[in-house]
Amino acid sequence: MDRINTITNNDRRAAWLPELMQFSKPHHGKAAWQLVNTLIPYVGLWILIVLLLSGGYSYWYAFALMVPAALLLVRIFIFFHDCCHGSFFRSKRLNTLVGNLTGILTFTPFAEWRYAHNLHHVSAGDLDRRGAGDVWTLTTEEYRSMGRSGRLGYRLVRNPFVMLVLGPIFIFLISQRYRSPWSRKKEIHSIWFTNLSLAVVILALGSMIGFVNYLIIQIPIMIMAGALGIWMFYVQHQYEGVYWARHDDWDAFRAALEGSSFYSLPGILRWFSGNIGYHHIHHLNARIPNYNLQKSFRSVSALREIKPLTLLQSFSCIRLKLWDEEQQKLIGFAAAKS
Repeated sequence: MDRINTITNNDRRAAWLPELMQFSKPHHGKAAWQLVNTLIPYVGLWILIVLLLSGGYSYWYAFALMVPAALLLVRIFIFFHDCCHGSFFRSKRLNTLVGNLTGILTFTPFAEWRYAHNLHHVSAGDLDRRGAGDVWTLTTEEYRSMGRSGRLGYRLVRNPFVMLVLGPIFIFLISQRYRSPWSRKKEIHSIWFTNLSLAVVILALGSMIGFVNYLIIQIPIMIMAGALGIWMFYVQHQYEGVYWARHDDWDAFRAALEGSSFYSLPGILRWFSGNIGYHHIHHLNARIPNYNLQKSFRSVSALREIKPLTLLQSFSCIRLKLWDEEQQKLIGFAAAKS
């Protein structure tokens, strides 16, 4: 596979994997500064949007400010994500506190999402352990064996409009209000806490600025941020040359380096996405906080041998729908027919 050139054996793994460990130490100062340079602008944009709407200005002036607010919400979700891995702060208590607070801002229950996401990390690329925290992906044989209604349902879920427009509404506003099949008592309590907190926030803000104003601000921001987040997650594991294997042949190291993309983004997008484009590094060591990912990439030369997925190249990933086990690659629906 041309995506990875020289990292081919266990000896080489042992030689440089420990180098990543030095970057897995959280720094309270860096984490605090990220909260300051993100939460203050996010709250400030909300205030400006409210002032524009209350001042009688066109809604489109307000909408223009919702775009950077949505980008900041994506960045806030990365902080939430790091807290779920216990990597944002050194303190477990601080990770839990900030994780729950940022979970309210992103409409995501902390303990529930943390559990599902940890399942994703130990099963990414494993064809026999799909279904937890991943994008629904069928093999060609599974798809062909489905009835017409099943194939239609899968096509709808993988449709870009459904995935990127309706998907955020369903996931963040509806699905995450309820327990999952794997939810335990701790996860259920986190869902209750988040739902109750959201009810308080919505009642408070609705009383202050009007419920209509709240909805026409919050929902567009949530849809845009959710679409960007879903897209990022999609291209992190759905691209040309991605690694998938049956459980008996599954290798965690290959799943990290070949089953998780190096999404090379422009600097401004890298900042808003909290460096999560270095997703191969994140799957190698999930304890590395977002503010250390770029530094680890620059310091470990072996990681720079990974072929990047550029922003332009990533748009072609949307046509990849099914895993073909014979060809060992993702293909589109048209290829599956033939």
